[in-house]
Amino acid sequence: MKIYTRTGDKGKTSLIGGRVDKDSLRVEAYGTMDELNSFVGKAMTELDPAIFADILADLEAIQNELFDGGGDLANVMKERHYKLSEEPVEVLEQRIDVLMEEAPPLEKFILPGGSPAAATLHIARTVARRAERQTVTLLKAEEDVPSVVQRYLNRLSDYLFVAARIANSRVNVPDNEYVRSAKVFKTDKKKED
Repeated sequence: MKIYTRTGDKGKTSLIGGRVDKDSLRVEAYGTMDELNSFVGKAMTELDPAIFADILADLEAIQNELFDGGGDLANVMKERHYKLSEEPVEVLEQRIDVLMEEAPPLEKFILPGGSPAAATLHIARTVARRAERQTVTLLKAEEDVPSVVQRYLNRLSDYLFVAARIANSRVNVPDNEYVRSAKVFKTDKKKED
């Protein structure tokens, strides 16, 4: 099997059930999800399995879900059967809640960075936000786009933010607060007691 096909040399690419321009909204959205998946993979290489087994398990599931969602966006067949469901959105919400219990209190905006894994997770978070924006644009422009992909990306960016904070916290690297930030987050008084 050859990796190159020459079928895209004129600026077109294949979807599931058709061909479109390589800069179409669908290709932009699922292409950004592929970019996001690559950053998730990079973050996984930077996390110590002895300290981050739970996060690594989450990220492996997320990589598969990103493939599912990207495939769903690439599907333009007349009869479409989508892979991504609401369940992964709910799982992300549950994991965010668990990790937020562990995270240090947060009152101000923080700067992306800290440990290498946290920095990569912050990059992934921003790419998830871009993929979400592109998916919203696609939802406005085309019919029969699975809206669960947008919800998934929204929760995923929140998950990646919390995971980045945990990636710092568990290796004793403090988050770096934005120096001119007002107090924008409410502190959980129960956690402080």
